Amino acid sequence: MALFSLLVAIFVERMRLLPDAWQFDVILAKYQQTFFGDKQISSPLMMALALLLPALSINIISWFVTGMFWGAISLVLWVAVAVLCYSHNQQRQAFKRYIQAACRGDTQACFNYATELDSTKCTESVSEQELGEHVGQSVAWINYRYYGAIALYLIILGPVGAVLYCTVRFYSEHNRKRELSLPIVDTLLFILDWIPSRIFAFGYVLSGQFRQSISAWMTLAFNPKAKARDMITNVAIAAETLPQASSAPVCVLSTIALLQLSKRNFILLITVLSLMTIFGVVS
Repeated sequence: MALFSLLVAIFVERMRLLPDAWQFDVILAKYQQTFFGDKQISSPLMMALALLLPALSINIISWFVTGMFWGAISLVLWVAVAVLCYSHNQQRQAFKRYIQAACRGDTQACFNYATELDSTKCTESVSEQELGEHVGQSVAWINYRYYGAIALYLIILGPVGAVLYCTVRFYSEHNRKRELSLPIVDTLLFILDWIPSRIFAFGYVLSGQFRQSISAWMTLAFNPKAKARDMITNVAIAAETLPQASSAPVCVLSTIALLQLSKRNFILLITVLSLMTIFGVVS
């Protein structure tokens, strides 16, 4: 079910068949506004409840529909969760606008869309010549955070794991955007990212320049305090030979190179999942 659910989710996401109102983060924003408030989730107990309730709900539904109609309802649940978790129109639109702005030489728009694409890293200290590589790193990070990690949790823990990861990620971003001090969120996300980031980063090693990237991977993989973003971006940079910058105001060659590396890595993940499904390692 994991392989079929991922393939359907990828198709729906690529075709943009899911409307904005059904994006997972939009649904969670409504969930946050309806059941909780920023003041309520400042309490560790309420924050834990807000984080766990969506995953617990999926777990109860999964238990209830197990075996119904020869497993067809369970399959529908897997596909529905995968499709919801994989829909990220906001990131896709921001990247498309960034490329369009770079093609017409609009430097200021490129910086604006780069910030919209990934607000976790400030672009104020980034020069025009470095912006392409900066956005390439953001692409590698987003490919992990919004696709790779979800796929790994769906494979290992099923829909419950995928929903839990997406919920914690949503509240981490909510915490940063609202400049709150929410308890346990960032610590829990660090724990949830610890193993998947190392697995996904090793895919960059196998998809790119092995000799250069394996040393970067080993340096960070065995460091228990290494952050997931550093793990992903540093290994991605080491795994790909970046082309020399062109004379364009904002060169996108580095961005495209890292995007292609991310695509190869995800194809590798799907290939490994297919083999694991054939040999019965995963269902």
